[in-house]
Amino acid sequence: MREALFVKQNSEKWQHYDSMQQANPDEVANQFIEITNDLAYSKTFYPNSKTTAYLNGLASKLHQSVYKNKKEKSNRFISFWKTELPLIFLEHRKQVLYAFIFFLISCAIGALSAKYDDTFVRLIMGDGYVNMTNENIAKGDPFGVYKQDNPFMMFLQIGSNNIFVALYTFALGIIFSFGSIVSLFRNGIMLGSFQYFFFGRGLGFQSVLVIWIHGTLEISAIVLAGAAGLILGNSFLFPKTYTRMASLLKGAKDGLKIVIGLIPIFIVAAFFESFVTRHTEMPIWLSLLILLSSAAFIIWYVFIYPAKVYSKQPTLD
Repeated sequence: MREALFVKQNSEKWQHYDSMQQANPDEVANQFIEITNDLAYSKTFYPNSKTTAYLNGLASKLHQSVYKNKKEKSNRFISFWKTELPLIFLEHRKQVLYAFIFFLISCAIGALSAKYDDTFVRLIMGDGYVNMTNENIAKGDPFGVYKQDNPFMMFLQIGSNNIFVALYTFALGIIFSFGSIVSLFRNGIMLGSFQYFFFGRGLGFQSVLVIWIHGTLEISAIVLAGAAGLILGNSFLFPKTYTRMASLLKGAKDGLKIVIGLIPIFIVAAFFESFVTRHTEMPIWLSLLILLSSAAFIIWYVFIYPAKVYSKQPTLD
């Protein structure tokens, strides 16, 4: 049977199973059996198709409905970060990659603009910040800005602001993904010009050792929030086998879960920035340990671990 005919014969049933919230366990079990049969057929004849990927996701969803119990509900908080969120990262890995590329391009634009226009950094960062930093450089303490405020107040302000930026970046995705791209470009240009400001004064390596203690987690989380916005926007633009409304609701749900999952990362980043980054004279090995460990965690949790979780899903047997 051709794939198009296979989809045509079963798409109405699949969409019905996907959209309904069934309370009867026996009926859900019957649906799960039907979907796994369709999945087995699709895997045999169309192994690399979008149909197979869709049925695999639907089978996984029904599997969770069949086997959920009170114990799982009590562990919902743990299972969210252990299984659910990693699988969302895996499903939307293209959006994560696109967000990263957009952000890198904007960082390069910011750095090049700062290199060829002496006024660009002042335009982006403000005269007050630039003048203060120049004064700190003259005093021999270029990163003194991190030492000025009460660390606990910094922690509250920075953490809440970063979470707001993430929610804002995600919500802008409703503007056909373009809004999130604009937010990523804005943040990337700020970072690129800000980082070049120190490299242009011979403080590049030192700035990396200080700023990226907290920046590794913070910037990574901002990029992932941008990916969440792309998921939201693309779900409306490209509904695939879903109705446009059902696709939008799924995209909004997945994107919001990513943003919620980023909150602990923002909290840790705010802690580093408020209580750790201020110790600008810490040993190089300690700075490298913190920032490299942070980078390793992001790479592992967003790219490596999700693949391992997916390989253990029952629907793949």
